[in-house]
Amino acid sequence: MGGQWRPAAGGDRIDVIDPVTEQVLGQVAAGDARDVDSAVGAARAALPGWAATDPVERAAVLAAARDLMVAGRGGIAATVGAELGAPPAFAAAVHADLPIAVMGSFAALAAEHPFEERVGNSRVFQEPVGVVGAITPWNYPLHQIVAKVAPALAAGCTVVLKPAEDTPLVAQLFAAILDEAGLPAGVFNLVTGLGPVAGQALAGHPDVDLVSFTGSTAVGRRIGAAAGGAVKRVALELGGKSANVILPGADLARAVNVGVANVFANSGQTCSAWTRMLIDAERYDEAVEIAAAAAAKYVPGERLGPVVNARQRERVRGYIRQGVAEGARIVAGGPEAPEGMATGYFVRPTVFADVRPEMTIAQEEIFGPVVVLIRYEDEEDALRIANGTVYGLAGAVWGADEDAAVAFARRMDTGQVDINGGRFNPKAPFGGYKQSGVGRELGAHGLAEYLQTKSLQF
Repeated sequence: MGGQWRPAAGGDRIDVIDPVTEQVLGQVAAGDARDVDSAVGAARAALPGWAATDPVERAAVLAAARDLMVAGRGGIAATVGAELGAPPAFAAAVHADLPIAVMGSFAALAAEHPFEERVGNSRVFQEPVGVVGAITPWNYPLHQIVAKVAPALAAGCTVVLKPAEDTPLVAQLFAAILDEAGLPAGVFNLVTGLGPVAGQALAGHPDVDLVSFTGSTAVGRRIGAAAGGAVKRVALELGGKSANVILPGADLARAVNVGVANVFANSGQTCSAWTRMLIDAERYDEAVEIAAAAAAKYVPGERLGPVVNARQRERVRGYIRQGVAEGARIVAGGPEAPEGMATGYFVRPTVFADVRPEMTIAQEEIFGPVVVLIRYEDEEDALRIANGTVYGLAGAVWGADEDAAVAFARRMDTGQVDINGGRFNPKAPFGGYKQSGVGRELGAHGLAEYLQTKSLQF
């Protein structure tokens, strides 16, 4: 913090575990409220200088960081691969390349964004909101960091980051990159530590102007309540139970195969994963067969990595057992450990059929390689099912007629929808409806979260 590495005030350490081998990879400092207070103080002291820096200069620092990330792509992928257990190809293509693209997009946006405009007899300025407390999850450790830190820095804010304790090593790598890129001391500060200790201290700190949190809806609800009581800005990216709606006439094989791949990517640890697959009754049985065959390609330890820790493994297996208890039919996978894998936090890729919309596995976020197939009778029934959860983060619609697919997507209560396999866009806003969150990340909408408005009248 403040441009220097420091030991935690309490001197405690946190073990970082390799989810494949279950062995200790390394250790990081277990920061507490004292460390958070020091980091916030450093960020507050650095704020006036960074806020006054020309946006083009801020853009240059972000561009330099992006170039260093490109040069260090192999190290980033290896670090995330080790602490998260991601397979090498996925670690490189997603855990390294995606945050590189996002960093590049904010470097460009910082230079191009109109921070001032004329409105009649007024000059309207967009100014940094202040000190940002960023609390990030373990599932996409560097991407989630960059999606918060890059727009905050582009806006002229200073930042204190508390990364997930399961995957803190890539956060340390990122801190070194920002320092090498020329970011002034105190503009970015890293505090590693436990969520209930360091995270809670950061979220409740009176000198933090905005809390940006990605994680569970339960924790987000508490952060939102505390922020509201303090009249503090908050951005929350929370859970999801997204629907993959395959309309009659759509390319069934492609829709099912891409849908299964979407869920099993990152071992199912994706908040926006299309974990509910909705198929018309006439083609339902065929879709079940396709999905079961697709799941067989995801071999644990090869194409499918482990989940992040033992607690998460047991949580996912518990949901699988609950699905069976409530009457769903397993057509691939199951709650047992993968054959021949006594070590590692692996879960068998699981496909459920005969799932009713009200079942627990169709309502709650499992966060593992589990997809549920739900039958619908007509499009109104499909829409009712798709909108029938407390979440609204993402989704997909497949249709032979693109206009009809778009019309259906417009009626879904969700923040983003992919049409016929549309590609991820790092410049498009990401965020949810209902209990999936508050605010947006990425692109101009993501930058706006870190800005406040001032008008001068003449």
